[in-house]
Amino acid sequence: MTLLADPPAASPTPVLSPDERETLIHYIHAPHHTKTQGHVSPIDLSEVGRVPWGSEQCVSEAATLVREAQKKWAQTPLAKRVAVVRKLHDLVLNNYEHICDIIQTETGKSRQSAMEEVADVAMTARYYSRSAKRHLGPHWRAGAFPLVTSTVERHVPKGLVGMISPWNYPFTLPLSDAIPALLAGNGVILKPDPKTPFSALIGLELLAQAGLPKNLFLVVTGEPASIGPALIAESNFVMFTGSTQTGKIIAQVCGRHLIDFSAELGGKNPMIVLADAPLDRAVEGTIAACFSNAGQLCMSVERLMVHESIADDFTTKLVDRINQLSLGVGLNWDAEVGSLISESQLTRVKSHVSDAVDKGAEILAGGQHRPDLGAYVFEPTLLRGVTEEMVLCREETFGPVVSLTTFTTDEEAVEKANDTDYGLSASVWGSPKHARAIAERIEAGGVNINEGFTAAYASLDAPMGGFKKSGVGRRHGKAGIVKYTDAQTVSRQRLVNISKPPGMSGEKFAALMVRGLKMLAKLPGKH
Repeated sequence: MTLLADPPAASPTPVLSPDERETLIHYIHAPHHTKTQGHVSPIDLSEVGRVPWGSEQCVSEAATLVREAQKKWAQTPLAKRVAVVRKLHDLVLNNYEHICDIIQTETGKSRQSAMEEVADVAMTARYYSRSAKRHLGPHWRAGAFPLVTSTVERHVPKGLVGMISPWNYPFTLPLSDAIPALLAGNGVILKPDPKTPFSALIGLELLAQAGLPKNLFLVVTGEPASIGPALIAESNFVMFTGSTQTGKIIAQVCGRHLIDFSAELGGKNPMIVLADAPLDRAVEGTIAACFSNAGQLCMSVERLMVHESIADDFTTKLVDRINQLSLGVGLNWDAEVGSLISESQLTRVKSHVSDAVDKGAEILAGGQHRPDLGAYVFEPTLLRGVTEEMVLCREETFGPVVSLTTFTTDEEAVEKANDTDYGLSASVWGSPKHARAIAERIEAGGVNINEGFTAAYASLDAPMGGFKKSGVGRRHGKAGIVKYTDAQTVSRQRLVNISKPPGMSGEKFAALMVRGLKMLAKLPGKH
């Protein structure tokens, strides 16, 4: 691995000035807080800043403020809501360098990975600002009876959307989830991860600059075990991103309150490299799929399956490419792979690798903690010989670690890929026709052909989400915005009522209905 430079100075120039910190903290509703919570940067372990640590009462008060603002927002014409999101698009792109600085400071990720967050928010803002009217309607539907019944489907905002977001994509997830919720006419309360609050808060500041009304989008911070349930209790819909284990708890709490929710959860994602794959492209695709954001994303590939006829050549090329990767931390473009987020995440990755090696797995590349580059930097790691008794065989590592196996037949590859409780993302490399045939047999919500994970995820007009234990509901496309609404049917009946006319016998009315229904069945169209 490549050492980029001397480790960063212990006390770098703060990314956030005291004035900017105060501006951003303003979006946190915690008027009665008695303590603050600090968090450190993985880059140099210096404190990024402190935020007020609120209570359940803060959640309740925030909900009151958001609900009041939401009533007015729901009556605001869609065109005006769209104008806010379009302005946000421009502000995000115009301020991308500062946004990347904040994201990197809080997460330690590479600048390229930080920039991917900026691009995702801009793309989501562009897509939904153009498509919200098409998705939300109103839409004319076939009425009960031609000519005399006219029916319209409307989408009514849920009201208050509670969002719980993780630390791995702290700018993308709050903003890209909030954009469709806001366009649909809702208010939002966000609980960000305590390790990365300012990446979310800069997004709220840009929304305010874009014209979003005061109190329509607030943040609550505090002890997750108390703040989370309190937020769900106040919400009409919950959007959660995180672990499958926590997702199950969220589902139970939402069920008790009889509210709907959407959740993107864990993954143990496979990549299949077929014998007819474009080899060099597949190697580069593997690098991106496995080591983007230091492997800390739910769609990251952790299981690599290569056809035995090309396995030696592919493995040699992949090991060489991994060994060429530049690692490091810092607010620059030098590193291809940055840091893990925290000591606990480093411990998890190290323990998964150590357990595998102790039980017979072979390290082909990487495998070492690199404190010389950063406190939580871990080398991109390729393992061979991973077996069932090893923890990383089935558990999500959530780090820059991938296991390699070989297969002989397509059937074997598909069976291996689907042999998991998860089903979020998958990748298949090969000739287009061959790869598509395999892709359509994979049990995953997004399957990429000759790409790691970005092609499916960035196709914003298509739904994104997981099969099996990888999630409930969908982001993106029509599903990603109408989920924040309740569908309402409004029908107008003309000339005659749909009931037995006065004076007509029930028997005669039944016969009349039968004749009418038979006639309708012969008409073209939706009736």
